[in-house]
Amino acid sequence: MAVLSMGLANTILAQKPEIITSDKKGWHKIGETTVDFKTDHDEIAVLGADKFKALLFKVTDAPIHLIRGNISYESGTGEDFKMDYPVQAAGESQVIYIKGGEREIKRINFVYRTLPNREDDKAHVEIWGLKTNADKKSK
Repeated sequence: MAVLSMGLANTILAQKPEIITSDKKGWHKIGETTVDFKTDHDEIAVLGADKFKALLFKVTDAPIHLIRGNISYESGTGEDFKMDYPVQAAGESQVIYIKGGEREIKRINFVYRTLPNREDDKAHVEIWGLKTNADKKSK
């Protein structure tokens, strides 16, 4: 358990938190990371205008198999989601809708398996979040 905790701490420290400065409607890049054959999980911290309704994973450079993930909310609650499918390079996951509508995200964890490829390339993964601003009143 201690080894797992140390590995997770290294992953957390290795990630630069993404600061979302725009609150406009539409898709915003929440964060990105390069994944390889050595690790099987990653964490992205989200700061700023962090209210999203849905998530999407975009993959480039090499294919990966997305297994599952977890969203931690600013409120202290969390939500698990299952993916369990491959995403080819230059591809994207299915849209993952957040339960309860647009919510403030603190961090996103995800588990994956890097798929073999001819050149043992590392996959570049971007996480995108959808803002609808449905909770804001129109003027």
